[in-house]
Order: sequence, then C-alpha cells, then structure tokens
Amino acid sequence: MSERSIVTKVLRYLKTVPGCFCWKEHGGMYGTAGIPDIIACVNGRFIAFEIKTPSGKTTKLQEATIRKILNAGGVAAIVHSVDEVKVILEKHGLL
Repeated sequence: MSERSIVTKVLRYLKTVPGCFCWKEHGGMYGTAGIPDIIACVNGRFIAFEIKTPSGKTTKLQEATIRKILNAGGVAAIVHSVDEVKVILEKHGLL
C-alpha cells in the first residue's frame, strides 16, 4: 500500500470522528519542511500524524518536528495504518 493511500484512509477515518477537524498538509515552496502529513484538532487537542509505509523511514527533520510538537503538549506520532491512529486517539481519551 502506498503512503498516499494510507493518508487517504486515515483522513477518511478522521472525518468520521466526532469533534475532529483535520487536513492533509501539503509540502512545497510555501509549506514548512518537516510538518507531519496530517494535522488534526480533536476535541481541542492538537494531533499530528506522520504517515509512513511499513518500509518508510522518517527524516531527521520529521523526527525533530514530532519532538517539538510533543514538547509543546501536542500529540504527534508516526503511523502506518488507520488502526494505529485509532490506538493513539484511544490512548489520549479522544474516542
């Protein structure tokens, strides 16, 4: 499964979660490098998901950005499936 298809499935799932506002962050010359693929606010909590295929690797910049989000009190994670997203939301009491 491609990263793009995982992103699509995760977004489709998040849009069914009550109290969730989310979007796909697009890279490019006007974007900020290292920002996770999906940004969400669920019941007032900031959440960011970096989507990877099972063989995908994060960059140092992506890892640093995730650490910054966590240090700021947000939730951020590297995920490979909708099931992993569900686990993270449950862990933080958002489901």
